[in-house]
Amino acid sequence: MRPRTLLALLLVVPLVDALFLIVVATRLGWAITVALVVLTAVLGMLLLRAEGRATLARMQRKLARGEPPTDELLDGGLLIAAGAFLLTPGLVTDAVGFLLALPLSRVPIRMAVKKYLVVPYIDSETGGFASGNVYIGGFPGNGDGGGAGFTMGGSRFGGDGDGPDDYPGANGSGSGPSGDRFDDPDHADDVVDVDFTVEDEESKRTD
Repeated sequence: MRPRTLLALLLVVPLVDALFLIVVATRLGWAITVALVVLTAVLGMLLLRAEGRATLARMQRKLARGEPPTDELLDGGLLIAAGAFLLTPGLVTDAVGFLLALPLSRVPIRMAVKKYLVVPYIDSETGGFASGNVYIGGFPGNGDGGGAGFTMGGSRFGGDGDGPDDYPGANGSGSGPSGDRFDDPDHADDVVDVDFTVEDEESKRTD
């Protein structure tokens, strides 16, 4: 998240919360509004305490089994954010804190954060090895989604993988025995006969 966006959120959320408090206070009175804010904060803190203990217990069980506690770490971060919202006086921030603290609403938020924030960031840092989305279609760079590839001896290496021409010697276009390089008379001198046997060497020594 960009610093400007974060600063805008930090300014907009308290403003919206203050306006909502004024509206509620004009309807219910300031005494009831203050009591409601205090009550939601206390209930939120109790909920956070219970959820924090449950999350820590699940994390310890996963570590004992040798499993990475990825979801539990995300839950811990969301619970910390929920605590910050619940400590902020206001009904809107308390509502956001409850959404982050309650398991029924926290799980979808955690899945969205993992899918759209955590996984793309880790993939960008590891080249796709974290999620297994490693590019194996050749050498990127031709601008149309496929591999640009490179050529060597009339053969194309690292193409888009959609046809047989991406491999050496395929369809007579490679540098293999049936390739054009060996059928072209202009390149006949490039072929070197390497027929050599042990008997020929021994006969030369005896002579």
